[in-house]
Amino acid sequence: MTKAHALIVDDEADIRELLEITLARMGLRTHGASSVAEALQMLGEHEFDLCFTDMRLPDGDGIAILHHIQREKPGLPVAVITAYGNAQAAVESLKAGAFDFVSKPVDLQALRKLVDAALKLRNPAAMPAPDDGGLLGRAPGIDNLRAMVERLARSQAPVHIAGESGTGKELVARLIHARSPRSAAPFVPVNCGAIPSELMESEFFGHLRGSFTGASRDKIGLFQAAEGGTLFLDEVGDLPLHMQVKMLRALQERAVRPVGGENEIPVNVRVISATHKDLGKLLAQGSFRQDLYYRLNVIEIRTPPLREHAEDIPLLAQAILARLAVSNGLTSTPELTAEALRRLQAYAFPGNVRELENVLERAVTLSDGKHIAAGELQLRGDAGNGGQPAVQVAAPAGTATAGEASKGGAAFEDQMEEIERRAIREALEKARYNKTKAAALLGMSFRSLRYRIKKLGIE
Repeated sequence: MTKAHALIVDDEADIRELLEITLARMGLRTHGASSVAEALQMLGEHEFDLCFTDMRLPDGDGIAILHHIQREKPGLPVAVITAYGNAQAAVESLKAGAFDFVSKPVDLQALRKLVDAALKLRNPAAMPAPDDGGLLGRAPGIDNLRAMVERLARSQAPVHIAGESGTGKELVARLIHARSPRSAAPFVPVNCGAIPSELMESEFFGHLRGSFTGASRDKIGLFQAAEGGTLFLDEVGDLPLHMQVKMLRALQERAVRPVGGENEIPVNVRVISATHKDLGKLLAQGSFRQDLYYRLNVIEIRTPPLREHAEDIPLLAQAILARLAVSNGLTSTPELTAEALRRLQAYAFPGNVRELENVLERAVTLSDGKHIAAGELQLRGDAGNGGQPAVQVAAPAGTATAGEASKGGAAFEDQMEEIERRAIREALEKARYNKTKAAALLGMSFRSLRYRIKKLGIE
């Protein structure tokens, strides 16, 4: 393969020289330019594999070069050189489509990592084969989401994924990682709402032995665990304010300081965040920092709720049932009857794809393993009312909000589960804990009883 060719645009001769020497040692050929006009001329005369450009140039700025490259050479990765601490310029360049950014003074180790990642885009054959990653669907919204994933996979920009619970936000984050130059490095997911507040700093940044009571050994944090790869911050809206400040510094400086440590450790991590909450509302309430919001939300994508692409339910159901057939040891994939499929497409699915998976898992257990009838779906509500949960029908017209209906439905379901739990326990006691006899007393199959015992947590 021929040597990779880089264009370096900066009006400071010493910066150009430093980059040229560093890239030459990495085996790259270089051309230098000191203005926008000179850069555009060289782009017309030569083919490049990578471009570095300063933000401030005598006759314009680096964004103009970036826009020109996006129009004329859309596959060429561009890294923007920004002044130290100028986070706004870095965010602006990433929003405009830059592959990444480099801060002055240039950190040579970080520069080498950036170049390695950018040059992986040069050889499509070396990239992971295209894969929907489980992102199934033919609806326009899903097609648009897949296209956005492909574009974002070529960038290093922070991405925020917004969407309701159960719409596949982590799936999208994993797919962006898998299609990116970082795919060989770790993907580290973390639920920000599941970490106790007092342990957050240690979990994210690590700690040194003896830094606090119970710290019996050094421990690396999640940022270091994701080195070279992607850190997925799920439910980022649950971060407490004191941690938001520390998270912002880690993102801006690309370095972390372990608890009890004196020095910062450079990290090379792409951050993807997600939440089902409205970060705009959290900003207005003062519970989420504006500077962190703009640092995480450089590019936002949205995962559509299932009700917006109900035409994909047959395809999704088929894929889920095929997976369940394997995990349940069935010889063939159960088929939905026409009425069962109609019921699924009419239902609102407030829990989205995750709820569809749960519904089908229950139905497979209750069915004969070959066909799934409408009654075996056990949907909350009647498809005749447009698929809304039953509690919404029972509520007085115009009085129940969607949130109230959801809470009411959950309470109703809890009551039904408790009644079912008592009935199963009584049958087990009468049958002296012989499940086959207990199932006969309850008028259900052994498989159905086993499923209900597991689901209801009966010891």
